[in-house]
Amino acid sequence: MTATVPPKAPTFLGLPTAPRGVGHLRGDQSFPDAARGALRDGQLRANLGHATSTIRGKRAKVVDELPDWAQLREAGRALKAATMARLDEHLEELERQVTARGGVVHWARDANEANEIVTRLVQATGTTEVVKVKSMATQEIGLNEALEAAGLDVFETDLAELIVQLGEDKPSHILVPAIHKNRAEIREIFARTIPGVDPDLTDDPRQLAMAARTHLRERFLRARVAVSGANFAVAETGTLTVVESEGNGRMCLTLPETLITVMGIEKVVPTWRDLEVFLQLLPRSSTGERMNPYTSTWAGVTPGDGPQEFHLVLLDNGRTAVLADEVGREALHCIRCSACLNVCPVYERAGGHSYGSVYPGPIGAVLSPMLTGVEDNASLPYASSLCGACYDVCPVAIDIPSILVHLRAEHVEAQERPTAEAVAFRGLSKVMSHPRLWHLAQRASRLGRLIARGRPTLPNALPPPVSGWTRSRDLPTPPKETFVESWVREHGS
Repeated sequence: MTATVPPKAPTFLGLPTAPRGVGHLRGDQSFPDAARGALRDGQLRANLGHATSTIRGKRAKVVDELPDWAQLREAGRALKAATMARLDEHLEELERQVTARGGVVHWARDANEANEIVTRLVQATGTTEVVKVKSMATQEIGLNEALEAAGLDVFETDLAELIVQLGEDKPSHILVPAIHKNRAEIREIFARTIPGVDPDLTDDPRQLAMAARTHLRERFLRARVAVSGANFAVAETGTLTVVESEGNGRMCLTLPETLITVMGIEKVVPTWRDLEVFLQLLPRSSTGERMNPYTSTWAGVTPGDGPQEFHLVLLDNGRTAVLADEVGREALHCIRCSACLNVCPVYERAGGHSYGSVYPGPIGAVLSPMLTGVEDNASLPYASSLCGACYDVCPVAIDIPSILVHLRAEHVEAQERPTAEAVAFRGLSKVMSHPRLWHLAQRASRLGRLIARGRPTLPNALPPPVSGWTRSRDLPTPPKETFVESWVREHGS
């Protein structure tokens, strides 16, 4: 069997180079507009606050158990950096090993190409149903919608993904897609959408899980095709890895006759020894566990055991464009643990839907703009206070704050006409460059104390065009005297 590669693909470091990402990466509205509505939803904020604080506590406990966590984290960072530097070689080795073990490798430049490949493979089996393992890559390309448009039924099998699918909702968290729902809301969704569900179903977690299990078991047993993502792929052996906590992934990976895996090209690791590092970092940073309850690995096909047909779709969708950015390529190190979401004060208040992309939170604020081009998600790099908490918890030490600043600079430089903010800061720069003008401006700023009327900050409802800046920022009330005036008063001229 031979791999299929897009014809006449331009190259970067030997890789087929895709156009910028498409699929579910571009937001319908800017982050500030979307977040404004989310901030008015008290139930949403309560759900997010409770869930993220619980996960933070679990993560902190298991991380503190390891005296060498800092060294392990540095090893993960170094391995990712080294892998990205030779990504083309590792992908070619992965292709050779998967093919040698009876699998078929397909290269997809973008979401449309990946969806076409998967749809064709499913249709070739003659089935009309697909069961899915939770996968960020398939969400990124909008695979469910593409399969449904082709007349195929798609069943999410991860509990949280099932909740989102049955509720006709969208995921709002990388690890826990239904984090914005509480038990009562989940019970209502199940009671309304699952055929034959017990009418006496309560919001007890065990009862909800058993209802989902009963609903899914029939689909597992009759499924002929499964679609998965992959947490990692080992180049030297052609081995794919999926880690999960419920066992639904194991059912999808072993029972169907055909298995199709869609994987971002950045998920490859060179060797089994490298995988050892990430299987220590990922569970602690994501679910707060020492080890995932289910770690499934497979390589190609084995006669009489598991799927008898295996396809691996290697997805670019803007990743080689990110790789070309010397500052931003670090975003490709992400192992999708979601630790950065759980500590981010912006995400905790605004929720995942505000980001308008399949990747929310701090990592989404850098990854989505880079995959699509900054101007298609121009507001996301500003969805941060730059507090640095995301960098502190990242298991592979991605410097998200620095990338955010880098992307903000790209956005500013891309403007054909100067913005009002740019004009204001240009004027401020001239004032600050001339001592006499600066002192005059400081004296004039005292007028702000009249507006403040004794309150600690200036009101945020100033008239346009200033309201565009002050609507989401507090202005400190100017002091009674400047530093220079205070110095002169205390020390003389």
